[in-house]
Amino acid sequence: MPRPDPTRPQPLPRPARLAAAALSRRWKLPAPLSPVQVLRGEDIPMRDGTTLRADVYLPTSTGPHPTVLLRSPYGRGPGFAVTMAVPYAARGYAVVLQSVRGTFGSGGDFAPVINEEHDGQDTVVWLRDQPWFDGRLATLGPSYLGYTQWALALDPPPELKAMVLHIGPHDLAQAGMIDGAFQLTNLAIWTDLVAHQEQVSWLRGLVRLATAERRLDPFLGQLPLQGLAERFGGSPAPWFDEWLAHPDLTDPYWDRYRATPAVHSSTVPTMLIGGWQDWFVEQTLYQYSALRERDVDVALTLGPWAHLGIDPAVTTPESLAWLATHLPVDGVPPASPRPERVRVHVTGARTWRSLPDWPPATTDRTLYLAPEGRLADDVPAQAAETTFTYDPMDPTPSVGGRILANSAGQRDNRALEARDDVVTFTTAPLRTPVEVQGGVRVQLQVESDNPYADLFVRLCDVEPSGRSLNITDRLVRLDPAPGEEPHTGQRMVELALVDTAHRFRAGHRIRLQVSGGAHPRYARNLGTGEPVGEATRGVPTTHRICAGGASPSSINLPTA
Repeated sequence: MPRPDPTRPQPLPRPARLAAAALSRRWKLPAPLSPVQVLRGEDIPMRDGTTLRADVYLPTSTGPHPTVLLRSPYGRGPGFAVTMAVPYAARGYAVVLQSVRGTFGSGGDFAPVINEEHDGQDTVVWLRDQPWFDGRLATLGPSYLGYTQWALALDPPPELKAMVLHIGPHDLAQAGMIDGAFQLTNLAIWTDLVAHQEQVSWLRGLVRLATAERRLDPFLGQLPLQGLAERFGGSPAPWFDEWLAHPDLTDPYWDRYRATPAVHSSTVPTMLIGGWQDWFVEQTLYQYSALRERDVDVALTLGPWAHLGIDPAVTTPESLAWLATHLPVDGVPPASPRPERVRVHVTGARTWRSLPDWPPATTDRTLYLAPEGRLADDVPAQAAETTFTYDPMDPTPSVGGRILANSAGQRDNRALEARDDVVTFTTAPLRTPVEVQGGVRVQLQVESDNPYADLFVRLCDVEPSGRSLNITDRLVRLDPAPGEEPHTGQRMVELALVDTAHRFRAGHRIRLQVSGGAHPRYARNLGTGEPVGEATRGVPTTHRICAGGASPSSINLPTA
């Protein structure tokens, strides 16, 4: 039998065809327009002489075609291709699935995001010479693939007509150092993934990712943190120690990790898909706000998902619909614009709502911290104090939330809340439902006996059974800024929890949870002021939260 000609497209293998058909039915996608063929191992030259590798998925229909570009560090294997490339190629698009520099056959060395601007531009230069490219381009993809889209949009080529970003950041510095605290769980799991992904099979890689939290947990409790990536094994990951050594986000070191200017300059119609429990949800909301402010054609979908749990049965149809409007296939009339700009899933109510904008118009409801762990509608008549001690050598554990693990999202917090280093303030059972849409604001009158400390603040929904489910949260670092005198007196700590859409049902209770950290989601504040990567000892901190008085501690809920 003659060997296939590598310069000519080959039919999609039968297993891939069957899998794609099954997913199409399950996700209720529009009917395919064409069978799919594939060009494998296309070489794409970069300006510095490096060659990147790509697979091109093409409709068998007569071209040229509008083209969708995905630039990924995670390979071009069948699992990724069948879910992220084939559904679009079957509906009339040429799809380029490219491995970024230093991954899966592409030349050069992998360094997170810093080469994506120029490599993306050079990829478009190559596209212009391809006979199947009709001159119209869209970008697509989740997570790191979202960053590569913003990197291209720093200087958008004229061919770029649409962007579709799923759970994608534009600022890797902010993602790694949220609220000034090193994202230990997320960065460790991602580093371990990248360090091993080309040394194991695709299936084994999925197993490693699913078990990463358990496998890495013994390492995450070790001090110092410098050198942690080497203890994971795998390919070198020098960025991990570098990031630990640069905790100041104003450091020029971080400039090359940001594509933020694109968010403020791009006029490309953009579809944003995020999740309330996603690592990057704040950046998704920032992107929407910045684009909306300049009247860019932008849409936003926010589901209940964490980073690893995004639902393609929602995201794939919506992505195809956005392309059908802004990058229609020849011979097919453009689809009507999306009827509502924003779609959000309201947790608790377990329903989707369509909205004209985000955040929506709301009414503020203020609850006050009160004695005996209560949340009340009125300021308590007498001042009271609640005290707890955080010991970094026995750190308060993290439960659920916005992490890169299968344990992410809403989880039962009862065992956490039973600890001595966690305090809670809770309403009486609600007589009527309370629906929150937007950012919950918290004011805490706090006195701490150590100037180097954190507070972790979380909003929970307490069911009649007693199960306490986390809704949204934030960690705030109280350390003095460079040049600022250390402060141990009483202060008002004001913070906005990450936006949410949640309904507290009648009979449920609203709870505010406060602790001194959430390890290993965040690298613990050891209380010494030493560099986070180098410190080896910890000093406990006692916090005193004041309720009532002239400046009462409170929580403000934006209610629909």
